[in-house]
Amino acid sequence: MDLSGVICRHGLALAAMSGALATSLPSAPASASFLPPETRSQLVHLPDVQPTRAIPYVITPERRAMLNTIRFAEGTWKGGFDVGYRVMFGGGLMSSLNRHPNRVIYSSRYASAAAGAYQFMPFTWDLVRRSLGVTGFGPEVQDQGALFLIQRRKALVLTDTGHLSPHLAAKLAPEWASFPTLAGRSFYGQPVKKYDRLRSFYNVNLVELRRIRDERRLELSQAAKPAVCTGSRIACATQL
Repeated sequence: MDLSGVICRHGLALAAMSGALATSLPSAPASASFLPPETRSQLVHLPDVQPTRAIPYVITPERRAMLNTIRFAEGTWKGGFDVGYRVMFGGGLMSSLNRHPNRVIYSSRYASAAAGAYQFMPFTWDLVRRSLGVTGFGPEVQDQGALFLIQRRKALVLTDTGHLSPHLAAKLAPEWASFPTLAGRSFYGQPVKKYDRLRSFYNVNLVELRRIRDERRLELSQAAKPAVCTGSRIACATQL
């Protein structure tokens, strides 16, 4: 899936989206460094992009903030870098993104074949692949697959409100074990992130992503304005 030309590539503040955020959520420091522009965690579609068969889910700041929060909860955030799309259960990395690895990994307490930024199980990825008609297992299709699962849980409309409520987190808990139910536990009895941590991470992301969107909109509006000649009438006439 080629998303070139439809995605804005601005830096997202590392203070808002750093590896340290995976363990704590401090306020942004006075001097913030920036993530490289190629990280997908900061990419949102241009304001005028419409859904297509190739890109069924337009990625807004609200949706990207949710995608990033799922990665944070699932342990694939990796400071926002794209290496998170290669993570298998247990922390190992896939050597290729040509397909879902479909490989069971055993840990001291659990065994799972989950893989990718959103820890897709093989049967779940098969559903995504059949439903969306995607090929490969690259970052673009993983993003689209996660949004499909959010919609499948009837949570996309809530996601688009830009508010990660306990109710929204609970709707996603059956899909991602690291999200808490309304009782604050994992739907599957596995380790779970506290709601307050997810909300804080989400809110920090959303503020930065909306700033990126607004800056891009401003750039586009300024680029569309015709040049204004401030010289004499004769000089301006020669520029027409």
